[in-house]
Amino acid sequence: MNSLWFFDDVNLFKLLCPHKFKNYKKDHSFDAYKKQDYIYFEQDFANKIYLIEKGKVKIGYYNEDGVEVVKAILTRGELFGETAILGDDKREEFAQSIDNTTSICPVGVDAMHNLMRDNQTFTFKVYKIIGFRLKKLERRLQLLLFKDAKTRLLEFLHELCTDYGYDCDKTGDRVVHHPYTQKDIASLIGTSRPTLNILLNELKEESVLDYTRKEIRIYKKTA
Repeated sequence: MNSLWFFDDVNLFKLLCPHKFKNYKKDHSFDAYKKQDYIYFEQDFANKIYLIEKGKVKIGYYNEDGVEVVKAILTRGELFGETAILGDDKREEFAQSIDNTTSICPVGVDAMHNLMRDNQTFTFKVYKIIGFRLKKLERRLQLLLFKDAKTRLLEFLHELCTDYGYDCDKTGDRVVHHPYTQKDIASLIGTSRPTLNILLNELKEESVLDYTRKEIRIYKKTA
């Protein structure tokens, strides 16, 4: 599996959005959300899946101590709420916009089942997507449980290189332009933002990387 944290170069919005299907286009609309708006809460009725046209969405839950646990931060082209297709009738996590211009394509479960019934290739892709999501979530939780913060950060940086990186023609360094804030990254690897800053500065001092707000440069000798 090339990617742990994100889908491999797949824009699910382009693949699954009902706008692509003539019979569903006329009844289809988009929902707009501002930063900190909730798309759904834990225990809400699960009757839709959602595709991100633009913006960012945080998926998470609260543990027994009331501490927020972030399962994923998703961006343009990605899907969430997909377990409703498998028969889950209640949400086991919340979904929250963390961008002021988030646009979501909601798809009713019945409409999705109709699309799947009418197109075997489409059905295969949907189940493949769900399978990838579950495997990556399982692997991510293993990292959070059994690896220290620095190891989790290094694993995450490796995945950023895979998903967003390219080789600099002049230096051979791996350059990563990504859509995540330091707060996003800290949430995803299960640490605090101050701890993340300390770890990034340590890696910078060790000449492993350099970073700015939207770019991380992994030096050639370590990429």
